[in-house]
Amino acid sequence: MSCSRTTTTMQKITIPFEQNPNQTLTYTEIIDCYQKMATLYPSKLHLTTMGTTDIGEPMHVAILSKDGVVDPEKVRQSGRRILLINNGIHPGEPEGIDATILLLRDLLTKTEYQHFLDHLVIVFIPVYNVDGCINRNSHSRANQNGPESYGFRGNARNYDLNRDFVKTDSRNARAFNAIFTHWMPDVFIDNHTSNGADYQYTMTLIPTLHSKLEPPLGQFLTTKMLPFLFKNMKERKWEMIPYVDTPGPTPETGIVNFCDYGRYSTGYAALWNTIGFMPETHMLKPFADRLESTRHFIEVVIAFIHENHEEIGKKRAEAFDLTKNKTQFHLDYAMDASRHDSILFKGYEAKYKPSEVSGLPRLWYDRSAPYEKMIPYYNYFNPTISVEKPTAYIVPQAWENVIQRLENNQVSMTRLTEDMTITVESYKIGAVKNREAWEGHYYHSKVEVETLSHERKFYKGDYVIYVNQNANRYIVETLEPKAPDSYFAWNFFDPILMQKEYFSDYVFEDTAAKFLKDNPDVKTALETKKAADPEFAINAAAQLDWVYRQSPWYEPMHRIYPVARLVDKGAIEQVLKSVNQLKK
Repeated sequence: MSCSRTTTTMQKITIPFEQNPNQTLTYTEIIDCYQKMATLYPSKLHLTTMGTTDIGEPMHVAILSKDGVVDPEKVRQSGRRILLINNGIHPGEPEGIDATILLLRDLLTKTEYQHFLDHLVIVFIPVYNVDGCINRNSHSRANQNGPESYGFRGNARNYDLNRDFVKTDSRNARAFNAIFTHWMPDVFIDNHTSNGADYQYTMTLIPTLHSKLEPPLGQFLTTKMLPFLFKNMKERKWEMIPYVDTPGPTPETGIVNFCDYGRYSTGYAALWNTIGFMPETHMLKPFADRLESTRHFIEVVIAFIHENHEEIGKKRAEAFDLTKNKTQFHLDYAMDASRHDSILFKGYEAKYKPSEVSGLPRLWYDRSAPYEKMIPYYNYFNPTISVEKPTAYIVPQAWENVIQRLENNQVSMTRLTEDMTITVESYKIGAVKNREAWEGHYYHSKVEVETLSHERKFYKGDYVIYVNQNANRYIVETLEPKAPDSYFAWNFFDPILMQKEYFSDYVFEDTAAKFLKDNPDVKTALETKKAADPEFAINAAAQLDWVYRQSPWYEPMHRIYPVARLVDKGAIEQVLKSVNQLKK
């Protein structure tokens, strides 16, 4: 059944769900609904495309604006806030797709909804993972209660798009980055369905980790916005709980707030001082309940923005001021296990019984034994990696895959007008831990670096990125190699880890001997290392390699991270003169 239009006193859009509460729209039906609504209400709803997806379909974007203004700068100048709603990132979790269309219909047609648009423009991505939405099936969500059929989690290249917001391997993610930075929303909603334990709630919520927001926004989120959302959802009979991520096997052990890195939608949003929400409806609840609770959540967010639009704008302006001017950036966080709050949790008793598959004990939740009890809520995180920002980064033009991503996120950059040798800080990459075959990459973590201050040659056209802009957090968290979602972590710079030249030991033995004779300090250091390390002392190959790495024959740029930090005063003035010539 397709999206249809019936002629009544009020022209109405209907969807299959309204005839069968266990059905969700197909991709064709989704776009058909938006096209029909845009045709019916052209003065309020504008449907366009921005970018494309890996399957070759366009990325649709719909803008709901009371006066038809669809320029984000003009919207902000009018004092209105911007809400971005993303649906179908995981098309097997489709309730947001249907809920949004039903709500949009009411926002267009019902008088009691019109006042919400006085201070708000809503931007919709009808379905983000178009590829997965088209790849429809009935079995990939093995633990989920409906609908009858739905899309697939992976996109056309089998990427999980909720791991791709920074690395942007997919065209879907590159389109999203462009949409997001074009609109720069104040609030962001990305609709999902959860997996995990069984409990009484239909709706759970992942908000942006407050520790990762600038203090004005983090405090506003925790002290004002979240209490409003939880209170109003309860009043609407859709009581919700923080996303049930537990430190132990069952919820009685507590709930841990989600540390949303930039690879995730809400973590990416936080890089731009946007308050993000990932509503996660419970997989075992009927599809109709999941859809209805999602709709109510969006309505509650809209109501909050309507009532607090001025304060949201003020807090966000304060946050951007801090982002542009602060000197220290936190790159990673860890949960503080020594501190927690207590929250009331409504669950079901976890029990064990013999498995009919293995005969061994298996976990199950007894719905005939509901309970209410206070459990720990681990909501405190401490920074574990921090960095002082440089005046600027210099990115050699050779690394065009990085430059393209920075440009797509509207990062302001200038270029050198001449070749020059500059005193910079560089990182020499030490040990890294590799994770194999994860989202198309051999992801690096636990990155160790040594900071070097030295002269480096840069070339006309290399990019200079001053860290004095709204994009500062995005810049720092992608260009600092120890950041969890840096371009280094996602293998964009892996060629530097490989030596291009080496030596034949029988030839280099004589060269090394002469080098040690001519450099007694290196000879002394070698003897000291042998005395301190017995295994090294009996390993001839390791000793020869060590001498090679101290010699001029060793590649000077091996494991030197290409992105340089500009901190030297004289070098800053030298570079500033060059880029100013470019401006002239």
